[in-house]
Amino acid sequence: MVRHKVMMNVDLGEAYGNYKCGPDEELIQMIDHANVACGDPLIMQRTVALCKQYNVAVGAHPGLPDVQGFGRREIKMYPEELTAMTRYQIGALQAFLDVEGLPLNHVKPHGVLYGMMYRDRETCKAVYAGVPKGIRVFGLAGTCHEEVAKELGLPFTAELYGDVKYNSDKTLVIDRKKKCVLYSIHCLTHTYEESRAWTAEETQKHIREQVETASVTAINGQKIQLPIGEHEVSLCCHSDSPDCLEIVRAARSIINEFNQKTFG
Repeated sequence: MVRHKVMMNVDLGEAYGNYKCGPDEELIQMIDHANVACGDPLIMQRTVALCKQYNVAVGAHPGLPDVQGFGRREIKMYPEELTAMTRYQIGALQAFLDVEGLPLNHVKPHGVLYGMMYRDRETCKAVYAGVPKGIRVFGLAGTCHEEVAKELGLPFTAELYGDVKYNSDKTLVIDRKKKCVLYSIHCLTHTYEESRAWTAEETQKHIREQVETASVTAINGQKIQLPIGEHEVSLCCHSDSPDCLEIVRAARSIINEFNQKTFG
């Protein structure tokens, strides 16, 4: 059961030079929290200014040093490298926040680093060691994200996912490139997976199920409970997902409806 108003976060500023992943200017008007990629300085500067314009709380979105793979390929790094990398990227964003007079709201790791951290406690500890004391972290409840945050005294927000499917073990299906929706096909002799575009009905069901019941249907068809407990909750969507604007609009509508009905 969700015990707090549900907020929404989106990964923004995921661009480099003239290359841009998503419609940040349209998305930012519908969200509560922005996870700002810590890469291109000019894009960071513009994204932080946009967040101030639309009164959106800003978090750092540090990732592995994998520009070509968009931070979605695993890289083996020593713990001290992960800590320094995290501090370095958060510090860069903090400089732009200082210019705009904004606080750092939270930290949420990007891409495959997020998955590496919820599977491996030492990786998670190394990254969280680079988070400033007292700053909130966004992560996956019931995993190392939650456990290590508690151990280090970092406030924790449990995430739901509007455009990412779940495995039956309550972890996420993280793709190098967003593949729309992954689903299973059952034949007489085996089961295999394909991807196709989300339908509006699937998107709404996926989001509504999580928000209203703290559960979700995994890719194998199993319904699983999400262990969000008493934590604050923020639903994540991605700016590089196909039809991201439609997904975020649907999520905003469902969240607003739930918050109004449940909390008034």
